[in-house]
Amino acid sequence: MKSETKKLTVFTPVYNRAGMLPDLYESLLSQDNKDFVWLAVDDGSTDDSLELLNSYALEGKLEMKVFHQENGGKMRAHNRGVEMAETELFVCLDSDDRFTFHTVSDILKQWAAVSGNSAVAGIVANKGESEDKALYGEELPPVSSDTLSGLYEKGFKGETTLIYRTEILKKHLFPEIEGEKYVPEDVVYDEIDREYRLSVLNKILTVCTITDDGLTDRAAELRRLNPGGWYIYYVNRARYSAASLLKLKYISHYLRFRPLVSPELKEKYSLSPLLSLMGIPGAIALMIAGKR
Repeated sequence: MKSETKKLTVFTPVYNRAGMLPDLYESLLSQDNKDFVWLAVDDGSTDDSLELLNSYALEGKLEMKVFHQENGGKMRAHNRGVEMAETELFVCLDSDDRFTFHTVSDILKQWAAVSGNSAVAGIVANKGESEDKALYGEELPPVSSDTLSGLYEKGFKGETTLIYRTEILKKHLFPEIEGEKYVPEDVVYDEIDREYRLSVLNKILTVCTITDDGLTDRAAELRRLNPGGWYIYYVNRARYSAASLLKLKYISHYLRFRPLVSPELKEKYSLSPLLSLMGIPGAIALMIAGKR
């Protein structure tokens, strides 16, 4: 049942972030609009993160839910958060980031203007290195709505704050692969892009802290430890991309990952023999270079 009093779930996946949670908490306490639920999923932390989250909940200053699970990776934590959410909207706020003072107000104001359009899945806004400067200096393209992939096709190279209708996310959970803890986020976002658009809000809603152990800094390790997640990503990208050199690249990577995944994944996710044939030269080149 949806919350009758709150419109937005702010979801935070947490793994050993006790040192960063106080700043995030303060950014939520300082919001000029408290029409949200803070839902934190502790992903098996071994530091004081869970105790800190529970102490915040006991303070009662925010409507808050805390859930603990064995360590399974951000995507499993995201799935649990989506499954537990009862509000109309859902936004992920990572534990090393913070909201600006007006973030919740900005989200709800934008949503009030576009929520009647069933073709709109949610809102896309900027992330910033500060409240005044977009991350990497990249502003969103000057359009009122687009798919997420469409924004990048227009030349955008930054990072985004994504707010989705919760009911849509509940229909597009991340695949959970035994023995793996990571699936590229675009696996879900690409699926949603095929059916919906996003309302573009050219404001900075999230201020990011760049950490040495962030996902982008562990790309090679993530690819090595999570072949199934990357395999699904390349299947979907190869299947739905327009004919181009980039499509051939996706097919080539798909072929490199295919020997590494389970028969069940191969049966569920695969490309046609014709598409696979097109990617063989690229796959050979990747193999010679020692890449996937």
